Amino acid sequence: MAAAAAAAVGGPQPPQPELPAPGLALDKAATAAHLKAALSRPDNRAGAEELQALLERVLSAERPLAVAADSEEAAAGGGGGGGPGAAEEEALEWCKCLLAGGGGYEEFCAAVRAYDPAALCGLVWTANFVAYRCRTCGISPCMSLCAECFHQGDHTGHDFNMFRSQAGGACDCGDSNVMRESGFCRRHQIKSSSNIPCVPKDLLMMSEFVLPRFIFCLIQYLREGYNEPADVPSEKDLNKVLQLLEPQISFLEDLTKMGGAMRSVLTQVLTNQQNYKDLTSGLGENTCAKKSHEKYLIALKSSGLTYPEDKLVYGVQEPSAGTSALAVQGFAGATGTLGQLDSSDEEDQDGSQGLGKRKRVKLSSSTKDQSIMDVLKHKSFLEELLFWTIKYEFPQKMVTFLLNMLPDQEYKVAFTKTFVQHYAFIMKTLKKSHESDTMSNRIVHISVQLFSNEELARQVTEECQLLDIMVTVLLYMMESCLIKSELQDEENSLHVVVNCGEALLKNNTYWPLVSDFINILSHQSVAKKFLEDHGLLVTWMNFVSFFQGMNLNKRELNEHVEFESQTYYAAFAAELEACAQPMWGLLSHCKVRETQEYTRNVVRYCLEALQDWFDAINFVDEPAPNQVTFHLPLHRYYAMFLSKAVKCQELDLDSVLPDQEMLMKLMIHPLQIQASLAEIHSNMWVRNGLQIKGQAMTYVQSHFCNSMIDPDIYLLQVCASRLDPDYFISSVFERFKVVDLLTMASQHQNTVLDAEHERSMLEGALTFLVILLSLRLHLGMSDDEILRAEMVAQLCMNDRTHSSLLDLIPENPNPKSGIIPGSYSFESVLSAVADFKAPVFEPGGSMQQGMYTPKAEVWDQEFDPVMVILRTVYRRDVQSAMDRYTAFLKQNGKFPGNPWPPYKKRTPLHPSYKGLMRLLHCKTLHIVLFTLLYKILMDHQNLSEHVLCMVLYLIELGLENSADEESDEEASVCGPERCHDSWFPGSNLVANMRHFINYVRVRVPETAPEVKRDSPASTSSDSLGSLQNSGTAQVFSLVAERRKKFQEIINRSSNEANQVVRPKTSSKWSAPGSAPQLTTAILEIKESILSLLIKLHHKLSGKQNSYYPPWLDDIEILIQPEIPKYSHGDGITAVERILLKAALQSRMNKRIIEEICRKVTPPVPPRKVTAAEKKTLDKEERRQKARERQQKLLAEFASRQKSFMETAMDVDSPENDIPMEIATAEPQVSEAVYDCVICGQSGPSSEDRPTGLVVLLQASSVLGQCRDNTEPKKLPITEEEQIYPWDTCAAVHDVRLSLLQRYFKDSSCLLAVSIGWEGGVYVQTCGHTLHIDCHKSYMESLRNDQVLQGFSVDKGEFTCPLCRQFANSVLPCYPGSNMENNLWQRPSNKSIHDLIKEVEELQGRPGAFPVSISSETNLSKEMESVMKDIKNTTQKKYRDYSKTPGSPDNDFLFMYSVARTNLELELIHRGGNLCSGGASTAGKRSCLNQLFHVLALHMRLYSIDSEFNPWRKLTQLEEMNSQLGNEEQQPEVPILYHDVTSLLLIQILMMPQPLRKDHFTCIVKVLFALLYTQALAALSVKCNEEDRSAWKHTGALKKNTCDAEKSYKVLLSFVISELSKGKLYHEEGAQECAMVSPTAWSSESMEKYLQDFCLPFLRITSLLQHHLFGEDLPSCQEEEEFSVLSSCLGLLPTFYQTEHPFISASCLDWPVPAFDIIAQWCSEINSFTERHAEQGKALLIQESRWKLPHLLQLPENYNTIFQYYHRKTCSVCTKVPKDPAVCLVCGTFVCLKGLCCKQQSYCECVLHSQNCGAGTGIFLLVNASVIIIIRGHRFCLWGSVYLDAHGEEDRDLRRGKPLYICKERYKVLEQQWISHTFDHINKRWGPHYNGL
Repeated sequence: MAAAAAAAVGGPQPPQPELPAPGLALDKAATAAHLKAALSRPDNRAGAEELQALLERVLSAERPLAVAADSEEAAAGGGGGGGPGAAEEEALEWCKCLLAGGGGYEEFCAAVRAYDPAALCGLVWTANFVAYRCRTCGISPCMSLCAECFHQGDHTGHDFNMFRSQAGGACDCGDSNVMRESGFCRRHQIKSSSNIPCVPKDLLMMSEFVLPRFIFCLIQYLREGYNEPADVPSEKDLNKVLQLLEPQISFLEDLTKMGGAMRSVLTQVLTNQQNYKDLTSGLGENTCAKKSHEKYLIALKSSGLTYPEDKLVYGVQEPSAGTSALAVQGFAGATGTLGQLDSSDEEDQDGSQGLGKRKRVKLSSSTKDQSIMDVLKHKSFLEELLFWTIKYEFPQKMVTFLLNMLPDQEYKVAFTKTFVQHYAFIMKTLKKSHESDTMSNRIVHISVQLFSNEELARQVTEECQLLDIMVTVLLYMMESCLIKSELQDEENSLHVVVNCGEALLKNNTYWPLVSDFINILSHQSVAKKFLEDHGLLVTWMNFVSFFQGMNLNKRELNEHVEFESQTYYAAFAAELEACAQPMWGLLSHCKVRETQEYTRNVVRYCLEALQDWFDAINFVDEPAPNQVTFHLPLHRYYAMFLSKAVKCQELDLDSVLPDQEMLMKLMIHPLQIQASLAEIHSNMWVRNGLQIKGQAMTYVQSHFCNSMIDPDIYLLQVCASRLDPDYFISSVFERFKVVDLLTMASQHQNTVLDAEHERSMLEGALTFLVILLSLRLHLGMSDDEILRAEMVAQLCMNDRTHSSLLDLIPENPNPKSGIIPGSYSFESVLSAVADFKAPVFEPGGSMQQGMYTPKAEVWDQEFDPVMVILRTVYRRDVQSAMDRYTAFLKQNGKFPGNPWPPYKKRTPLHPSYKGLMRLLHCKTLHIVLFTLLYKILMDHQNLSEHVLCMVLYLIELGLENSADEESDEEASVCGPERCHDSWFPGSNLVANMRHFINYVRVRVPETAPEVKRDSPASTSSDSLGSLQNSGTAQVFSLVAERRKKFQEIINRSSNEANQVVRPKTSSKWSAPGSAPQLTTAILEIKESILSLLIKLHHKLSGKQNSYYPPWLDDIEILIQPEIPKYSHGDGITAVERILLKAALQSRMNKRIIEEICRKVTPPVPPRKVTAAEKKTLDKEERRQKARERQQKLLAEFASRQKSFMETAMDVDSPENDIPMEIATAEPQVSEAVYDCVICGQSGPSSEDRPTGLVVLLQASSVLGQCRDNTEPKKLPITEEEQIYPWDTCAAVHDVRLSLLQRYFKDSSCLLAVSIGWEGGVYVQTCGHTLHIDCHKSYMESLRNDQVLQGFSVDKGEFTCPLCRQFANSVLPCYPGSNMENNLWQRPSNKSIHDLIKEVEELQGRPGAFPVSISSETNLSKEMESVMKDIKNTTQKKYRDYSKTPGSPDNDFLFMYSVARTNLELELIHRGGNLCSGGASTAGKRSCLNQLFHVLALHMRLYSIDSEFNPWRKLTQLEEMNSQLGNEEQQPEVPILYHDVTSLLLIQILMMPQPLRKDHFTCIVKVLFALLYTQALAALSVKCNEEDRSAWKHTGALKKNTCDAEKSYKVLLSFVISELSKGKLYHEEGAQECAMVSPTAWSSESMEKYLQDFCLPFLRITSLLQHHLFGEDLPSCQEEEEFSVLSSCLGLLPTFYQTEHPFISASCLDWPVPAFDIIAQWCSEINSFTERHAEQGKALLIQESRWKLPHLLQLPENYNTIFQYYHRKTCSVCTKVPKDPAVCLVCGTFVCLKGLCCKQQSYCECVLHSQNCGAGTGIFLLVNASVIIIIRGHRFCLWGSVYLDAHGEEDRDLRRGKPLYICKERYKVLEQQWISHTFDHINKRWGPHYNGL
């Protein structure tokens, strides 16, 4: 190749073999330099040609990809497959060299970067990248910033959040079109273009020549790689091509990152049309180029976007005269100039639904028959590159490259235009794509960058008809999945709707296009263009009508539907996204008067579309029965634009309303939905499956309600306000199918409704009327009032967290409109209506979040049941709100009983809607109210308190909204209004209330009781005549009323003659043969609404004459009627309130009320109830009562259980703990008695039927985490901070043991220390006991029970049968008395020497147990098995420390260390000291006594060499020379190096149990002497030479005084003089100074040191004594802890306590002369330090003052953790983990679930939990902010310790708000870790299968 290049340059070099690479590079560089020089000359034609020739050769596409593909197969067969890859590399190398023009490529890059005017950031990211969005700084709601720009800018106090990008995006920093400049970061604030020097011409000259060729080469590759096969090309092929092209595209991407200078060169290259024409015309002699050009044409053609005979008409680029109007014709079989489109692939995809396809949508005719949908002509590289990017379904690399170029303004415009030009093609590709999700994301990734910029969007709209293109493309897209609508008239319907089952809708494939459309509509200039363009509006309404009536539900009446389709998700999503969101976008621009015209346009075309729709479905006046669709987007468009027109634009409502007939049609479908909601809730649709309930819920759910139910109700309100009220009311009752129920008769038949549904449907109808009449959302409330009402409704249902409130308050659902309507007002309204309840933590309780709860005055004045009913998704929420309201009233003493929903005053109506109130003043409604009141009073069936409540509510609404003063109303009765019957004289409720109705004729079944009674009544027809105007009792039929009104309206509009109305009496239009026959009966009523109300009052209160008009006593009431007394209460209060209001409104009413009350009414004779009816009534009542009783019982049971659980589960409160159930009350009982919680029997634990304690054994490394400094370690949040575990307790103990093992005999080392700091076994119990045989059968039953999977029965896990606490073993209780202690506790007066002898003898006597081990009893078997459990609890590495594996010494060490671990942990639970005294909770839960028996039993199996029993060394003097004989053997550990606490446990566990108190005290005294000597030795090493010699002398003087053995000064001087004989104090070098404390030792500080040294031993010993002998621990101050404990242990003779300055030495009681034994101990050390002085010193200084263990301290703000860890690479696999986690105990960074770090099938977290916490791990998941606990083989999500400003967790960082540490929660976590109660407190555990 080099040779070829040289030849091209024209040098005379002979052809030479290919050079090795370095030569090549030189050559390339030289060639490049030469060419650059040639091109720099003024006449550079020759150079240019040379370069072209070279590039031809280098970038030649002679190796098309087809060859590459073949060669792969060849390679597989053993051919040379290295070809293509290598050549590609080579070509890239050449390009780099040429660009750099002979210099180094890196230097070239740096040089270009220097000229970058970095005004914009433009960083492009892909999905899952963490970015930020600041609403305070954003102009466009899509604005986003990369983390770097965000942190460099100042956003304090702004409303920002962090988010994970879903589709990818780009950083907008520096772009003032999208965000405010104040938010720019420091880098992009400077407008630096001014001071950047001009780019030198020669720097980029080569790039201008090379890049066109390079890009052309890339395009050729893309052409070659695309084979247009018969079917869609398989993804594999496409991906293969893309993989091969990876390096080339990456190279381009790197170029874009060089900054502005290089970008502008690339822009020139990509947009230059001449270059493109020259290179791609395919006319050259080059066959290869020709071939590729042909392929390109084929690809173009197959895209359906050119004419078959390649006659390329102009693209959309040149707008010509007629472009704004456009013609669109369907694909299938489009004829005319378009020729036959290549529609094969379209056809077979949608062949099944041929129906909708055939329909052609002719939108408008146009001068030019050229359609957006079918011309593509490419004129530049950019256009063809985008074409291929689409063809290859948007490969990520290409997308990133195209986006990286965007900071270049010129490119941005060109690219946007190209994108728009290809829009139709994008839609087609998207529809065919298999990976539509990925592709959608990539499309939006691009389009959101282009269309968020208003300036750009406006430009493209004007120049490229962007809106036309978008609307048409959307229309086309939906056309492919249309089906015939079955609504109304199935056969003849001409309406088509989208089929929600199609993939297009199911997978939301349309969302990228819709989202772009919404995005551009958010710009005012674009939206105005849309609203002005009539053609577009027509097209758009056409589009919307595709969704009108989709997803029709038909009620199943016979059997349950077989297959529940879930298409409704797709339908709701489609209406919200494709219809509602664009609507909200448009509405946001119709806010002022000037925009009236737009509203008129929309309303006009909307009504036209609706009219077309009614015609298409053949709709006249009755909706088809048993059908409902929830989707009426046209109705909703109409409603929302009406609302805006009245609210913001001051339009006159009537000017935009249609005629009455249209209004009647308009109201039918929304009303049908309301009735269906009631039917669904009455379980009438249950055969349609659960999905219908799902639809009913979604319809009212917070994200949908203001685009669905709210507009529907508003539209009904508008219709109601303009239509005849009688017609409307009767329509409502007919729709709800309860017309037949509204009769005075006690029995009736309902032809359309089953009896069991009547009650709930009637409730539904009345509730709907109440909502319709009292809701003011669109009728006059301001935005802030609406927000307040919504918020109050949500808070009344339940306390809410801030985020759930934000989610539940319906916002303007167009996400592009930015913020929730005024988030400032959101916060201020919230603080006005609610109180914040900070999260509280009870131990054992669940983690609570910060909640908002309504203020008292909100309950008092603002609680609005109507709003609550409207907004509840679940009916139980209404109940919940009422319960909370009741509780509030009780608590504040406002009302004791069960209150009714309060009546709330409404905001005044907007004048345009005044007509709505006529509904309350129409006779039809009054008749209904009268009838219902009468029926309730008479106890007819199917009526409920709810019905009464609603009836009264409606009466009250009517009184509140009555017409003006009724002075003239008396006259109006005789006015022209013809009485359509004699029920009521007028239509004003106030007057009608007092009107008496005497007789009513009803139609009843012949069996009804009324029939028998009516014979006498009919005779007195004369009396009837006098009472009623028409002479006969009237029957009233709602249906007939409605028909009549409908006819009237139709006639009025058609001016025809009056048609005959059906006769009124036909109260039924049912099938003729309906049995039983109806007859007419006449009822005597003689009531008015007022009298019915007063009687109801009597009935409700259960007293006669209970109502007494209040104004008779207190006339004031009538003057100031707002009386708080009436605002809360039950039905009685409501009746009183109504009567008062009625009296206020008219003097007549007042008089009549007084009259009624005066005629003291005799008891209302209950109308004769037939036996059968009585039965049903009683049954109903009994059922109700039984139900109530059951509820009560259940509630009581639940609360009992709850309180038990609380006491049983509580961990930290000693008061309410369950004591261990061991009877210790009467001292004369000889044996301890245990209750078995399984069989319930009580009795002692015996040899053959032992009882055991329920225990949980767990390995623990908590002790090992103690450190010696109080400063807790912090979690590292920078590279510098690291945590090293050198100073932890576990590490120090490990070092000590290995040091001892290096120099001393192994078996002796294993007795000199304790293990179990890491992986020690902790035993805890819930305190319940059970028989061990009962436990075995319990485990069997658990094994067979498949349900419980929270724990593993095979591993022996179970829950305590009584308190359900988690456990995994049973610890046998040792038989024998609990009271034996008494015998042993009598102090004996033996001397210490006798006791020492006794102890030694007892230790030497094996089998001194009451039970001999040899005899295998049940008890000993159990003890062995529990010992095995204890061993298996921890890992082998934590048990085996011996050099000889499996040695008995190891077991010995392990066993006494278990005791040590449990004692130490209990000490930590008590806070590290025993000052608080008493038995702590840990004490109650402790099972140390039983544990000691088990351990002691096993310790006795091992005898210690009597040769080396530490006891002898402690208590006897030996002959000095005995040790010198065995030099060759490793020596024993010197006694001063022994751990005294370990010695104590060994001594005690070696003794026969139970132990005698005086023996115990004896052992403690002996060991204290040793401990004290150790303290003195350590002190002597710590101080310096002068101090030592000084003390040596002062002490030596007093050596012979009487209490020399109890004076620390004497003893210290003796220790120093003894140890000076060896080399311990020698070689005092520099390192010694480190130990010296700067202050000299005073006697106080020495005393303190000695006490601190001894305290840990005293604490453990006191605890042990407390457990073994049951003595209480005294409480004390910290400073006196030492003296109190030592006297409690019997070290301190009683008379000593008087001395004031306490001296620790006074506790000493030497078993043998002190100086002799000290001398003996020191000599052992001296012989060791002869050889190892350094180690000798280190071993003497034991650090015994450990601080309490803590988790790592976390930073205040979560962001600091997140930023450091979420991009941190894992130390094991050096990748950035997908789920990074941090251990909160030691700070290790791990990959959660990462397969990369798996070892022997264990993932990293599980492995770490075993190494760090012996099976317990606490990890913070960095990307989720939650803490996960791993315990053995189970794990649980614990919750988060980081909360936002509103006290809420943000799991998975979904909201991305700033999070702050919650110290209380972290304390709770730490407490659970230390007290090992994770298993008890956290309930949701699952197995992790080692996969975390």
